[in-house]
Amino acid sequence: MSSVLIWGASGGIGRALTEAFAGAGHTVVAVARRTGGLESVTPHVLPCDVADPEGVASAAMRAGELAGPFDVLVYAVGDILSAKVAEMTPEDWRRILDANLTGVYLAVQAALPYLAPKAHLFLLGAQHERLRLPGLGAYAAAKAGLEALAEVIRKETRRRVTVVRPGAVDTPLWGKVPFRIPAHALSPQQVAEAVFQAWAEGREGVLDL
Repeated sequence: MSSVLIWGASGGIGRALTEAFAGAGHTVVAVARRTGGLESVTPHVLPCDVADPEGVASAAMRAGELAGPFDVLVYAVGDILSAKVAEMTPEDWRRILDANLTGVYLAVQAALPYLAPKAHLFLLGAQHERLRLPGLGAYAAAKAGLEALAEVIRKETRRRVTVVRPGAVDTPLWGKVPFRIPAHALSPQQVAEAVFQAWAEGREGVLDL
């Protein structure tokens, strides 16, 4: 069995991933800003806001003490906002970038000392080329930046890194944007199953769903 560190374990996709890995018998450390209910999935639950560098470092260290070294790291934190560039506040911009991009840097950097030499990193991205729409500037920019960062992390650490790029997924984030969720939207469980399979196959690079 393997040890798995999941950042953003309380969101729709993060929760499904936590359930998938824990359900398969793996040891999962679940990190989330809101931890309510996660204890029923795994006994290893840590509170953390990825916008807080000191909090991220502390959570990573505690996670390492609980179950390191980790064979899998998953970053599933996410947030979205609908606001045109001319109307967006700096605070809104930072919030979206913190969740979707800066948090990746902080979480990976803090967790590196607690990763196994052959650890596989999964970073939740998006099909950002389809998201370059009015109101989604911060989100699309963050997800595009995530892909560039992922490639650099792979080259620097020589570990497997996979960017998961789902299309529409039926999660509460849709309540934050003025778009109707497509009829063909994936469930969080379908995304989790695809990630689990990609890990089993050792697939790296980009995983389009």
